Order: sequence, then structure tokens, then C-alpha cells
Amino acid sequence: MSTPSIITFLTEHAEKKTVSFHMPGHKGSAIYRRFGYDDFLRKMMDCDITEIPGADNLFQTEGILKAAQEEYARLYDVQRSYLLINGTSCGVIAAIMASVPKGKKLVMARNSHKAIFNSLVLADIQPVYAYPEIIDEYGISGGITANEIERCLAENPEAEAVILPSPNYYGICSDIRAISEVVHKRGKILIVDQAHGAHLKFFRNVGFADMPESAEEQGADIVINSIHKTLASFTQSAVLNLNSERVDHYVLEDKLQMMESTSPSYLLMGSLDINAAILKEHQTTLMAEWHESLMHFYLEAPKIKGLRVIGSPLDTEAGIRMDITKINLDMSAVGIDGAWLEELLMERGIFAELTTGPILMCMTGIGNSLDDSKRLLEALKEISECCGAAAPSPAKSSVTAVLKEKLRLFPVPQDKERIPLLEGAGRICASSIIPYPPGIPFICPGEELTEEVIQYIKRLRDAGEKVIGINDQGEIIVGRKTS
Repeated sequence: MSTPSIITFLTEHAEKKTVSFHMPGHKGSAIYRRFGYDDFLRKMMDCDITEIPGADNLFQTEGILKAAQEEYARLYDVQRSYLLINGTSCGVIAAIMASVPKGKKLVMARNSHKAIFNSLVLADIQPVYAYPEIIDEYGISGGITANEIERCLAENPEAEAVILPSPNYYGICSDIRAISEVVHKRGKILIVDQAHGAHLKFFRNVGFADMPESAEEQGADIVINSIHKTLASFTQSAVLNLNSERVDHYVLEDKLQMMESTSPSYLLMGSLDINAAILKEHQTTLMAEWHESLMHFYLEAPKIKGLRVIGSPLDTEAGIRMDITKINLDMSAVGIDGAWLEELLMERGIFAELTTGPILMCMTGIGNSLDDSKRLLEALKEISECCGAAAPSPAKSSVTAVLKEKLRLFPVPQDKERIPLLEGAGRICASSIIPYPPGIPFICPGEELTEEVIQYIKRLRDAGEKVIGINDQGEIIVGRKTS
């Protein structure tokens, strides 16, 4: 019997007993076994069903799925919650389509996830870009300020809604309370892509004041949470929370059924149900253990030569509103950039989430343990002693330059064509070009392609990086010339 190649990879990887500092947040079966869900794991194939009698219907919930959604509404203290089986991506697109009529404007963070840019095309929406603060030292995006949202709405009073990520991929949070006040003062809708912050509410619930408040607590109208990223459900499962009367829930539900599979996975929904039960019964214990693990790391990390941790809760001078479950490592002081550090950790059985220039981001989750933190510290100490050598810091990401310089923006092209990348200077981008991860477009629909942008994209591709939006022939989709 031949073994399928995907299964070969998955089973071999599982047998290595690696440490996961990447999605998903459950980090493997241990958390389910700990709380008595072995039977579900054993019978998983038999639990893979469709909408048989008694199983309810995701798009007209009346029974067990309605009960699960009501449990999430209680957990997050919101008006309504919706289970998502196409990830946060389907939730943000549905939220936008429910809030912004066709052809109208949306104020959106320029460092939004690609799913939000996809909604522009799907719903014929014109973007107004709100630019994040830039942390120049590391070449990464910071938060979006209330003043920036105020500027965008003042210049575009006809915009219908605002959407931004918080926390962003690195864990940096925006002041959602201040932004909510600005948005609601003008009668607009605020949507928060909280894909990376599904856990924030529960840390705050049990008294950890060193964590930012959730967007639900700060007044956002719609909040979409990737439960799978940091909590205990399966990959691709998420929850959308409706938190106000500004959005018609019937319209929102209609848009959700448009975006989600008509064959929703009961395994994904079952894992969401298990996650809710675990949080309801063991929230205090799990958040305390997670926090203890994080603080052990942050307390010990300064002892490692050449290691700097961005946004540490112990760094009172940092001035960053930070979700400390994202551990951002910088060893450029000893000549090790993010990509090399990732390789060195993988050699030691530790897998991280994201590299950006000098930074390697380790995404912790509810399934990580104190032993995981200790193993990461031991590996970093060993790397510092055996691999580091004083060297200049790596160059900052050129994405920062684009976000900072603000490329000229035009209406998203309706007439499009494919042309070679190297012929694109002076044309209007018609389809996002996205280094992946982190999934934040380098250039977006409506922005003008410049020679600097084209050459940076070429360098990424020449280096073997994954870049979405360019076909096998090296072609991109563009509109007219800008002049």
C-alpha cells in the first residue's frame, strides 16, 4: 500500500515531537486529552458528518449549533456570535459586505490581511488607506492611531466603515477605544480583524492587566477572531462577534452564507464547541499557566547575549501596546537575522511563525507549556554561544518604505490586463501582490507601481520567496497607465 505524500509529511512531522511556536494555538492533542476529549479524537472520522436530523444547520441555527454560538456570545459578552468554518477571512469579507454598499468607500488599514483586499474586488469597494505607524528600528508596522482614522474620515466623509487589524501579526495593538469614539462620532461602523487576538478577552477576565483589552471590550461593532490561531480549535475555525445595533444582523447572516461553504465541517464546528467548553470550565487555570510561561521567558531572555525581545512587558520604555503572547526575537546584534535564526531553531526542533528582516516571531498559544518556553530559552542560549558573531544588522524590510512613502492611489481599475512584472512601472495595480507570510500586500489594488516596488518584488522572487499575485510567467494584473 502506498502512503499519500501529505500524510507521510504530517505523520513524520508529528513523530518528531517538535515545539510549536506557530499556528494553531492548541499545539497538538495534549490539551484535548488533558480535559477528557480523547473519545472525540478516537472517533474523529465517524464524527465527520453532514446536516443529518439533529445536527442543526449553520445558516439557520436552531439546535446544537445555536447553543454553541450562544456560548461564544456569553464568553465574549457580545450580542451575537457566529461560528466560521472558512477562517477569519470569510468573516471579514462578510462583515465588509454587510457594512459597505457596492461601489462605496471603506477606510482600511494599509497593513490589512489579503482577505480584506479581496473584498474590494468582490464587492466593488473603493479603499481609503489608513497608514500604520512604522517602527523604523525593525522595519515593521506598528498600530493605527485614532488621529489617522480621523484624517481618513475627514477627507472621505462618504466612507461607510472602518476596518483594521489589532493585534497585528507582531502583536502590536491599536487603541481601539479611541478609534471607536472617532468612528462612531461620525456615524460609521468599526470592524476589527482580531484574528491574532482571540485570547485577549480571557487574559483580561482573569486579571492580567499587562495584556491589552479586546476589541469587543473597546466598542468595536464587529470583531472577527481566529480561534484556531491562539486558542484550542482546529485550523480554519473562527468566530465572528456582533457587538452593536449599527449592523443589521439579518444582512450580516446573508453575507456569511454567501462566503462560507455549503458543506460546513462538523469537525471544525465540534472543535469550536470543545474550545468554548474548555474556556468556560478552565479559563482561569489555562490563562495563568500561559502567562507564567510567558513571564518566565521574558524574565530569562535578557540573560542571553545578543538577544533582544521586542515589546517585552519588562521594557517600560518601549511605549508599545503589546500582546505579549507574540514573542519577537532579534539577534542581529550577533549577526543572526530572522531567517537564519529560524533555521537554527528548526535544527533544534523548534518551529516559529514568521520572519521579517532581523525579527523572528514566535506565536505562543493556549497549548504551549512552561517546558516549551524553557526549551526555546535553552536553544537561544546555545545559538548565541555557538553561532553568533558581531556583524551589522540586516537591512530593514522594504515594505516599510512603501507604507511610509504612501504610493499614489487611484480608483481600482475595472479594465485589466496581464503584463510582465518588469514592464509595470507607471501602471495601476489591479490585483494585490503579496509576500506570504505575513499575507500583507506589498502593493494593493489602486496603487501605482513604481520601479522601486518592481525591483523589490523581483529580488524577493529571485531569492525564492513566496509572492502571491504573480503567475508562472512572471506576469501581474494591472490597469491603465497613471499618465
